[in-house]
Amino acid sequence: MNAALVCEFLGTFWLVLGGCGAAVLAAAFPDLGIGFTGVALAFGLTVLTGAYAFGPISGAHFNPAVSLGLWAGGRFDGRKLPAYIGAQLTGAIVASGVLYLIASGQPGFDVAAGFAANGYGLHSPGGYSVGAALITEFVMTFMFLIVILGATHPRAATGFAGIAIGLALTLILLVSIPVTNASVNPARSTGPALFRLDEQPLPGRSSSAGRHRGGAEEGSVTPTVFSVHCQISAMTFGSRESGLDSARFDLMKYWPLTVATSGEVAR
Repeated sequence: MNAALVCEFLGTFWLVLGGCGAAVLAAAFPDLGIGFTGVALAFGLTVLTGAYAFGPISGAHFNPAVSLGLWAGGRFDGRKLPAYIGAQLTGAIVASGVLYLIASGQPGFDVAAGFAANGYGLHSPGGYSVGAALITEFVMTFMFLIVILGATHPRAATGFAGIAIGLALTLILLVSIPVTNASVNPARSTGPALFRLDEQPLPGRSSSAGRHRGGAEEGSVTPTVFSVHCQISAMTFGSRESGLDSARFDLMKYWPLTVATSGEVAR
């Protein structure tokens, strides 16, 4: 169990540092910025690499919505749930802290410019409404679960689950970055938001992964809480209604990798 928690911490840390780091540090770099496409690829690559590195040990959830939804659907041991979520949130917060330390080393850095935080309305890169954000986070999180369940099914091609899941996240971000700055992960939403609790967006500033619409009077916490609720609801609904019940989401049992030298997979 301890090894699994370390892997969940490291995997979520890697996801937030790699994905949000790409958004904050590289998306709008003068003349060479990677833009939305680069940020989407960065998130997908962190999940792909993390899945193969940590999947055989922890199951590679890296996402409280995944763990909660699968528990609600009877596919994950509830006794492990608090520890898993704690490890994921801690990894995301620590990664956000490391990213803050790096980003603040640049003259003129201002966390109010965005810091890859999620949101709607004035906190949306494209100024999308709360309704659009709700639909986006719910549908994208739901589809992410469907891909995960199908890719890790015992009858799925062995060895390719990480690729399918990483590419699915890349596609999800390509669609949803303009709407909510893209999350589908409560830990990813929470980490950056904690560094913006007392910040207000400023007129004329650009977000790290797109235009940040300035002049908001609302804080950053409400959009994050909203996003987390949508994600958990989608995961819970998807776990119960997907019709893939035979593919129990226990990556520690079904992860399509053969670890010939490690013996029994840690649980």
